[in-house]
Amino acid sequence: MALIPDDSPLVLVCDDDSMQRMLIRQCLESEGMRTLEAKDGYEALELVANNAPDFIFMDVDMPGISGIETCRRLRARNEASDVPVLIVTGSDDQETIDLGFEAGATQYITKPLNWPLLGRLVKYMLRSADTVKELKSKEDHLRYIAYFDHLTDLPNRRSFTEQLRRNLVNCEKTNSQIGLIMIDIDHFKRINDSIGHERGDIVLKNIASRLHTCIAEVGPIATEFPGASRKYPADAFALELARPGGDEFSVIVRNPSDADHVISIAEHIIGSLSEPIQIPGHTLVITPSIGIAMAPEHGRVPEQLLARADAANYAAKAEGRQRARLYDATIADDSAMDLATEEGLRQSLEGTGLSLVYQPQVDLFTGAIVAAEALVRWQDRDGNMVSPDRFIPVAERTGVINDLGDWILNQVNTDAKRYAGRLPKKLTLAVNLSPLQFNQSNFVERLTSTLKQLEIQYKIELELTEGAIMQSGSESINKLKQLKNLGFKLAIDDFGTGYSSLNYLRSFPIDTLKIDRSFVTDIGSKPGNGLVNAIVAVAQALGLDLVAEGVETPEQVAYLRERGCYSIQGYLISKPVPIEELAKLCQQDFRTTIGLELDK
Repeated sequence: MALIPDDSPLVLVCDDDSMQRMLIRQCLESEGMRTLEAKDGYEALELVANNAPDFIFMDVDMPGISGIETCRRLRARNEASDVPVLIVTGSDDQETIDLGFEAGATQYITKPLNWPLLGRLVKYMLRSADTVKELKSKEDHLRYIAYFDHLTDLPNRRSFTEQLRRNLVNCEKTNSQIGLIMIDIDHFKRINDSIGHERGDIVLKNIASRLHTCIAEVGPIATEFPGASRKYPADAFALELARPGGDEFSVIVRNPSDADHVISIAEHIIGSLSEPIQIPGHTLVITPSIGIAMAPEHGRVPEQLLARADAANYAAKAEGRQRARLYDATIADDSAMDLATEEGLRQSLEGTGLSLVYQPQVDLFTGAIVAAEALVRWQDRDGNMVSPDRFIPVAERTGVINDLGDWILNQVNTDAKRYAGRLPKKLTLAVNLSPLQFNQSNFVERLTSTLKQLEIQYKIELELTEGAIMQSGSESINKLKQLKNLGFKLAIDDFGTGYSSLNYLRSFPIDTLKIDRSFVTDIGSKPGNGLVNAIVAVAQALGLDLVAEGVETPEQVAYLRERGCYSIQGYLISKPVPIEELAKLCQQDFRTTIGLELDK
């Protein structure tokens, strides 16, 4: 007989009759199939574990354990769950046949065997099994596409939502609890914008891998989705990791001991993710902000639990980022207030309630008003004035800041046109920019589009914080140059409170530094004087204009003028006032106020 190739189908023949086994073996080998022989069910189970046959020929009536029981045990094993099993029975007994199918048999045949047809039957069953395997492979691929994130191989949003819903149902049934950990990577957009999306994807894959390793140190990871086997009992402690999307990851903690247990897991995650990440050409330090919600305490349905975990995440960011925050009643109050604030702002942008006030800046050597900073004010629909410290952060978190920024520029244009004849021709109007606005990829394009609709007759100075322009150095330089080309003056607001590098300051096309009010307040003390002197020296070395904010006393004015500060802004001159009041102030002489002698 010719040698049978090693890649030919391997058939396990299980029968307690040695003569029968020999005949079956000869029949199958004549059809080009390889064979293994087992004299009973126990030997068959052992051979399947070690050899992975493609087909199993099983006699029903055997000593020890029957063929039906052997079939049942085979189907419980992953390595034999899909292998075709042909059971051989001595009669057409319907009950035996039904039991065989219930145990997992693929087909049956009765004795005496039809030898000429046996090989052909096995071939057809193998061909059918191959077709089923191919279909199952395609089904598995489609399931993967539907339920897994292709970048990180973690369960995606759809899978995560179904996992969460399933766990909440189990939580209700068993009177247990689960913890939901929502992880956001702080300022990830900055990474994408600075090193590109391709490398950003490498960072995300690194984060996913690190998260998997990190939570595996805490407990078993149970990744479940429709069609997958449940690896851990529903009442066991386990964790489920997913990537719902973007730079957001989630961990479902099954059956934690309490909320402190979940918090400790979150803190372990923060420690792991905060370690530097090495990618080609870069060493990056990322930080996560984490929100935590517990079920059933904080919610019994996915939508509610997710909303509260997200609210806790926002709170973690508001409290400084790189921390974990458990949802509680104070966050509930803040969330409701934030929603009301957002709704009110959107309504006011389309109607009334928003207004601008202007705080003048005076030249310390002439006493003339040379600039004014536009500041937005908001009166809600109940007539209450809402502090900018309250509504600006909400506008930034919700994206309303972009429309608010457009409204401010339009209103500055309207005010300037209305009072053009009563304002100094060389007056500069300063407008604050949010870091979120500045760091958006389409910021310059959006601003250019807005400017085309305006007829501003005065010089506009855009004020940015140190943090805003330092978030992505080289990209910030390009944006600042584009803004200069559009005709804007540029100022760094609250200078000295951030982390500007002198090397970067030399590269930034900045016109003005504004000394933060906290330093001006400390004038007269040794540390305060030292800081102001240092900032003045930086401005002079770089040839920049200098404005001191928050000036309230003649002594502060004298010190600043003596050191070479050009302009001041503060309550000594005026509080922020409406445009009509600014027009009146521009007609006044402030030389006496700032300690200059009047012309005789």
